[in-house]
Amino acid sequence: MQNHKFFMPSVNLIGENCLQDAGKNIKVLGFKKALIVTDKILNDIGLVNNLTCVLRNNDIEYIIFDETKPNPTTENVEKGLSLLNNNNCDFIISFGGGSSHDCAKGIALVATNGGEINDYEGVDVSTKPQLPLVTINTTAGTASEITRFCIITDEKRQIKMAIVDKNIIPIISVNDPLLMTGMPKSLTAATGMDALTHAVEAYVSTTANPVTDACALKSIELISEYLRIAVSDGSNILAREKMAYAEFLAGMAFNNASLGYVHAMAHQLGGFYNLPHGVCNAVLLPYVQQFNSKVSAKRLKDIAKAMGIDVPMLSDEDGSKAAINAMKSLSKDIGIPSGLKELGVKEDDLDILTTNALKDTCGLTNPIQATHEEIKSVYLKAM
Repeated sequence: MQNHKFFMPSVNLIGENCLQDAGKNIKVLGFKKALIVTDKILNDIGLVNNLTCVLRNNDIEYIIFDETKPNPTTENVEKGLSLLNNNNCDFIISFGGGSSHDCAKGIALVATNGGEINDYEGVDVSTKPQLPLVTINTTAGTASEITRFCIITDEKRQIKMAIVDKNIIPIISVNDPLLMTGMPKSLTAATGMDALTHAVEAYVSTTANPVTDACALKSIELISEYLRIAVSDGSNILAREKMAYAEFLAGMAFNNASLGYVHAMAHQLGGFYNLPHGVCNAVLLPYVQQFNSKVSAKRLKDIAKAMGIDVPMLSDEDGSKAAINAMKSLSKDIGIPSGLKELGVKEDDLDILTTNALKDTCGLTNPIQATHEEIKSVYLKAM
């Protein structure tokens, strides 16, 4: 039987107003000065003030780095690291969604291991734990606040580097739904579909196990019930909290079972065209699962059931088709673009995108390994 490792932050706070508890947890650890890694929009609209007030109340100093891009780059990591070193910060707080968390992980990893972030592409390349990192989430999708995954865009190669490393797991994660109520509809939709993709890919992964299965199926159930509500009524605190739990559960699943070709292929679209990650995942998800159904029909039937479909009388094949149709329907209902052409993807680029996708670490645990022509065919179907 296969053995499994489980990775999680040591402290995880979830629920309305739990940001206040984060300050107390940080103070107990004795940290003195934080580098806050965020983006300019969150800083300009004043959302970061929620965090800085908590830090001041707990006598913790800070400096803000707000240059994180939606697809964080090697340059972002370099600039943040310089600010960290020049101000003698002893820990990092990321505030935002996956972009802020991934940028912060890159900074924290290089801060203790040296070199450049490009040196750590791949699986468990580093030798030392990163600088302590506290992750405060403002979206419900990426689960980067709890995972050992870090995605950084190498602008020179026009690819997203997948860094999967046990040394980049944060020490505290915070999911306060009050910080998520202002998310725009489009971001709510994209991050929600990112969470669904995490759960689906973890459930059909070759390294899935009973613990990740339970997390994935419950996540899919919650997303199917609450994502449409969260998109249509962003102030609905119940829907926001349920989506926070859903993305957290999906993170628990894929942090330990890993992912598949949806992410391997979506990373290339993000790196090449600078497209939003969650939208790329949402468009690709049903087409990759259609390819996977050759070996994963029974598992996809389970997913159909979690999405609210009555499956007892369906064959595994019909159940898998029902799951794929449900994914498409959810995407359509929340305004996800219908195909890659709508995102500006060009058929002439598919060969290089396919070549790079097959090199992506996330594809290693896809339930069936694909050829170059098969990956390219999935891209074409998703156009």
